[in-house]
Amino acid sequence: IGDEILYGQIVDTNSQWIGAELSKAGIRAVRTTTVGDVSNDILDAFAEAEKRVDIVLITGGLGPTNDDLTKPCLASYFNCEMKIHAEALAEVTAFFASRGRPLTEVNRLQASLPVCCEKITNRLGTAPGMWFERNNKVFVSMPGVPHEMKVMMTDIIIPKLLKVYNTPIIHHTVIRTVGIGESFLADKIS
Repeated sequence: IGDEILYGQIVDTNSQWIGAELSKAGIRAVRTTTVGDVSNDILDAFAEAEKRVDIVLITGGLGPTNDDLTKPCLASYFNCEMKIHAEALAEVTAFFASRGRPLTEVNRLQASLPVCCEKITNRLGTAPGMWFERNNKVFVSMPGVPHEMKVMMTDIIIPKLLKVYNTPIIHHTVIRTVGIGESFLADKIS
């Protein structure tokens, strides 16, 4: 989630990394969707994803600025209110204290989470992740900052998904060719 991806200001490396890690875990990715910072578009993307798959992984839009809409959209989508989460507030407070910086009200709001989610600790930043379950579907929201997201996925989310779902082993074979055009190779393979 984020206009900066749609506008080409940053490259979405998160989707590539997540796809590779899911494959290693036996979870097949079926679609990547990029949506801008518009609440209705985000809510539509959630609804479309929920119809297609059992696991919806979301990155981005968890920051403290006005264009970070993921948390309020998730609260709306799952029909629950947002409140300051005590453990998340302690983590955000400690994060700023360790850097000798004051905790502003904007930063304090990083600890405001939908009450219907399970908080996922962000060891490297201020935006906690969120785990939602409904109708045998799982939604997980993570920070868009790649190193924060990767640690969260590796340490918490993938192990938890493997407890919830019985996943197969996925094998991929890559064959590299040289000196033959794609259409000629397709004829030979078929």
